[in-house]
Amino acid sequence: MSDILQRLAEVIESRKPANGGDPDKSYVARLFHKGDDAILKKIGEEATEAVMAAKDARVDGDSSKLLYECADLWFHSIVLLAQFGLTPQEVLNELARREGISGIEEKAGRKD
Repeated sequence: MSDILQRLAEVIESRKPANGGDPDKSYVARLFHKGDDAILKKIGEEATEAVMAAKDARVDGDSSKLLYECADLWFHSIVLLAQFGLTPQEVLNELARREGISGIEEKAGRKD
């Protein structure tokens, strides 16, 4: 399952302007060039669109738009991770670490 995430992360990493990505030719390079605020704005937009698609799916019974919007959200989340030098594998590792731990217990153990 993580192979596609790894390949996508590699392509996204290659689009960073520091790695030769051209903001005039690549949407992802343009996001990186614009910086944190542009990437964070896209995350907010995509999260909102996913929420709205989920609400619509409950009404009309068609979850295809939800799937599409979640893919957009995941994509932009991988861009955000790359902006901060993180990878999808690190997220998968964190999820694996949490496996079998109750959400209440996990949250109580946080240092924040």
